[in-house]
Amino acid sequence: MQLAAIIVSLTLTAVGVALLGRAIAQFARYFRLGQPVPAGTRTDNPYQRSVTLVREFLGHTRMNRWGVVGIAHWFVAIGFLTLPPTIITAYGQLFKADWTLPVIGTFLPYEMYIEFIGAMTTLGILTLMAVRLLSLPSRAGRKSRFTGSKMGQAYFVEYVIFIIGLAIMVLRGLEGALHHVEGYDAAYFASYPLVLLFDGMSVGTLQNLVYFFAMIKLGTTMVWMITVSLNTNMGVAWHRFLGFPNIWFKRDADGGTALGELQPMTSGGKPIDFTDPGEDDVFGVSQVEQFSWKGLLDFSTCTECGRCQSQCPAWNTGKPLSPKLLIMSLRDHAHAKAPYLLAGGGKTMEGEEKASEEQLKDVPAAALAEAERPLIGTLEENGVIDPDVLWSCTTCGACVEQCPVDIEHIDHIVDMRRYQVMIESSFPSEAGTMLKNLEKKGNPWGLAKKQRLEWTKEVDFEVPVVGKTIEDLTEVEYLYWVGCAGALEDRAKKTTKAFAELLHMAGVKFAIMGGDEKCTGDSARRLGNEPLFQELGMENVATLNAAFGEDDEDESTKKPKTAKKIVATCPHCLNTLGNEYPQIGGDYEVIHHTQLLQHLIDEGKLIPVTPVEGLITYHDPCYLGRHNKIYTPPREIMSAVPGLRQQEMHRHKERGFCCGAGGARMWMEERIGKRINTERVDEALSLNPDIVSTACPFCLVMLTDSVNGKKNDGQAKEALQVVDVAQLLLDSVKAPADTPPPAGEAEGADAPEPEPVK
Repeated sequence: MQLAAIIVSLTLTAVGVALLGRAIAQFARYFRLGQPVPAGTRTDNPYQRSVTLVREFLGHTRMNRWGVVGIAHWFVAIGFLTLPPTIITAYGQLFKADWTLPVIGTFLPYEMYIEFIGAMTTLGILTLMAVRLLSLPSRAGRKSRFTGSKMGQAYFVEYVIFIIGLAIMVLRGLEGALHHVEGYDAAYFASYPLVLLFDGMSVGTLQNLVYFFAMIKLGTTMVWMITVSLNTNMGVAWHRFLGFPNIWFKRDADGGTALGELQPMTSGGKPIDFTDPGEDDVFGVSQVEQFSWKGLLDFSTCTECGRCQSQCPAWNTGKPLSPKLLIMSLRDHAHAKAPYLLAGGGKTMEGEEKASEEQLKDVPAAALAEAERPLIGTLEENGVIDPDVLWSCTTCGACVEQCPVDIEHIDHIVDMRRYQVMIESSFPSEAGTMLKNLEKKGNPWGLAKKQRLEWTKEVDFEVPVVGKTIEDLTEVEYLYWVGCAGALEDRAKKTTKAFAELLHMAGVKFAIMGGDEKCTGDSARRLGNEPLFQELGMENVATLNAAFGEDDEDESTKKPKTAKKIVATCPHCLNTLGNEYPQIGGDYEVIHHTQLLQHLIDEGKLIPVTPVEGLITYHDPCYLGRHNKIYTPPREIMSAVPGLRQQEMHRHKERGFCCGAGGARMWMEERIGKRINTERVDEALSLNPDIVSTACPFCLVMLTDSVNGKKNDGQAKEALQVVDVAQLLLDSVKAPADTPPPAGEAEGADAPEPEPVK
């Protein structure tokens, strides 16, 4: 038994270690196939990146959002990292059954730790196996987050961990029996029942059992190592190694997710200058090797857990996009194509082969066939990613928010969109109308710029306008960036007027632009038209900087001494102005109108007095919530309004469900599956509310459209309202006709200034 155990274990070890070394070398060559990233963007602040990695791993900050699954996974992950000493012990036990590690092998705290983690790892993997089995993906279809995952690989990994965990506990029991443990011993507190089971066996029998189970433990470990080394696209196994660098190299060294701003377009690791692009600049991604090395790392790190898929509004409404399946497809394609690329293969912009026949003669036929597949193409074209997958994305950020290993799905989707729009001119036709309107009129509706100020005629006070009633913004505290929807869309204009009236009542000095401003470019950028975004953005930055006036810089901060404060009612404008305009020279302090309104309530400058009766449920706009982490102010405003009873929808805050308008979907028809806004309204109606509130003009339009449709079909009560929280507050701040309005009269406690975006 001993000889067989030694031969089997050492043979498998030699093969496993050799193959693992080869696999690591393959990964190193594979990641170098990707494009470089701009200098310093993934390696800045190494200390903070290391702190972030430790915090995310030890805290399991994403996994623990899923309750028992997070706890179980934590023990499995800790066991994987800290139980390797038991492997060394098992090798020693092949040659001497009662062998222990020198020094620490009989150290009580060490033995107790091994007992505890060994037992909890085994229980943890049993829990995860039960969760996977109970999910029944074959029956649940889209309702299961595991649908589309490679279940055979997952079961293999889980059963391997379970067998190793059992082997550790059995070996601990045999060790206790060999060491003649009599009575309960703290060093064997978890395996003590096994010690009792083996008690009374002969020494020879115990030794043979030790040899056998040491072989089982080591053999299983090495079979796992051999299997994963031969399958470098086996994300469910490799994520336990690649997850660490993927988190370390994440976009934000401080730990923030890859949400908010999109990254500038780059080629060869350098930002593209659209005023004078280089001859060799590559626009967007049309081949998998055009992703950055971080993108290739993202693809290989995917563990197929399906958290992104379970939260995706497109997937949940019957559309072809699953963030998980998208990443898996890119991963499998990249690994299958790698031998061809490593041999020097690739296509020029004209579609000609870069490598000679001699270079490609040893490339496997499967890799050559994979190289011929278009990255973006229909099923008939044998494409890797179907165009409908790309255009289903609302860029809501649910996938990025939930991913436990920090995969940056949105960046990769937008990079592929950029190529489709800029090079192929291939995108939904309705979006083309929006782009033409932006180019010609500076707004998605194609309306004349003078109409941006029409709403000011509908309020009974003067709205200061830059360049007309005031010279510049040095005379006011805030620039109110009304935005295209707020100025031109009838439903959104109600929010605009309500917010302006609230500012007027509170005595806040503000002004609006004179109509020369243009769309911030949010939809153009997320559709993939980066040059148009740059054009609109630079014109707006020049207009804004002129409006704010000349100002001296503070020598210590190199920033203007006078803060450039902007308040916006549109989260998309908020995100673009605050997070993306710094990329093109615009540095402003930008807050959302709900933040300012909450601040004014806290200061006592706005006092809600008139009850607004009814049950209200609030819809979190994606670009306000997930992208900019603003969840509390709207809820605080509603809490301040007397009479309202708040109830959250099942999906809210970080797990909020999109309205369907983001990612330029506002301007595209929804032809596949259920409409996303209908799904969201159905969830709201399940609470039987009197009011559905939100804090975004896009959300307001989408939710109103669906609610009106429901009313016409008799599925929603006629009295149901969809309103912005600013409208609610205005209704409450306005006192009854026979009472003097109290707003602004009370002296509230000093409230902290609202926090601007990034």
